[in-house]
Amino acid sequence: MAEEGHKVVLNVYDLSNGLARQLSTSFLGKPIEAIWHTGVVVYGNEYFFGGGIQAAPAGATQYGRPVRVVDLGVTHLPREVFEDYLRDIAPRYTAATYSLLTHNCNNFSNEVAQFLVGAGIPDYILNLPNEVMSSPMGAMIMPMIQNLEATLRNNAAPQTTQAYPLGSMRGKVQEEVMREFAALMASGTLRASEAAALAMRRVMERHGDGASMQA
Repeated sequence: MAEEGHKVVLNVYDLSNGLARQLSTSFLGKPIEAIWHTGVVVYGNEYFFGGGIQAAPAGATQYGRPVRVVDLGVTHLPREVFEDYLRDIAPRYTAATYSLLTHNCNNFSNEVAQFLVGAGIPDYILNLPNEVMSSPMGAMIMPMIQNLEATLRNNAAPQTTQAYPLGSMRGKVQEEVMREFAALMASGTLRASEAAALAMRRVMERHGDGASMQA
């Protein structure tokens, strides 16, 4: 007898709570719709990558209410097979292997979706790091991100980030985000993705009006 089908959906969250859409042009020099976080919902649970592979009852994660839900299809795999698969890939999804740009929650969701239904998640979510890194600020913040991720893996305190000349509102915002991000990572209580989103949100809230006028 064939295994009963299980619906698979992708919960999509905006970690910036709308601020990326509002202020990204001033901050990055190009529009960014959101700072995406995703989780795959199947078998009544939501599965996501955060300091390891996590599972929570659908709709009950710390990320609140998703901004959109994407129908990925139906899987006929038994839950036991899926859970065995998660155990197999768990060594590749740990706090030590996390990378904000290349191995994050959305990469996990994409791999899981391909296993369950044979298709990945939307490209606009996966392409977010490339969109940010191809912005005028991208080349500037890349070394900082790499340094902070390396020190996080080594359980060392992050080094002080390089200061940049403040010749404009954009330069001031960029430097403050770097400082805020470094301070949050040094606290040791947040993952890189959470620290980056929170740093951007705090600075954008402080400079929202001024940054908008400079756009």
